[in-house]
Amino acid sequence: MASSTSHQNSLPLPIFSGENYDFWSIKMKTYFMSQDLWDIVDKGFTTTENPSVEQLRQERKEKQRDANALYAIQQAVDDANFSRIMGASTAKEAWDWLKEEFQGTAKVRSIKLQTMRRELENLKMKDSEIIKDYYSRLKGVVNQLRAYGENISETRVVEKILISLTEKYDPVVTAIENSSDISQLSVTELIGSLEAFEKDWVAGMILH
Repeated sequence: MASSTSHQNSLPLPIFSGENYDFWSIKMKTYFMSQDLWDIVDKGFTTTENPSVEQLRQERKEKQRDANALYAIQQAVDDANFSRIMGASTAKEAWDWLKEEFQGTAKVRSIKLQTMRRELENLKMKDSEIIKDYYSRLKGVVNQLRAYGENISETRVVEKILISLTEKYDPVVTAIENSSDISQLSVTELIGSLEAFEKDWVAGMILH
């Protein structure tokens, strides 16, 4: 137990100050999974009436795990947000309070998700943008959607990029679509091809 506690305390925790809750919660989920605590944060634990000796022993272990998880959540928020969860007696209770406060109820999350879906659908590259900047904008929306539980595949991102570029990229888009299996093309490979085309295009403009 001592070595486990020592290992837990040695891992730095991301501190939540009221902004970017979605990113913070993903980092915390990964932390809890690394400590084998996510199940107790996500689902909580139950006690048994008139438990047997073995059940009582197991419940004590679960309470200890829950205390470890609750302590981690308390340490991972600043003082202002600690006041929101200081009354929580379990890790799940503290986690759910923060989730509802900063991500909203199921209905609010559904509305936010619909808004972000429309944002992704309507997103297009600006004439003044370079590939790096456009992909940064697109990636931001995709990451937010994924944080809300939306399953966005690599192929979907590739397809979105190809159909939302400005006209000057038409030659390279056509070449990619004719020579590649889009379902096997990674975003990294696509961005690399587009940046190479962009570099050649700029060089050609300078020469002319």
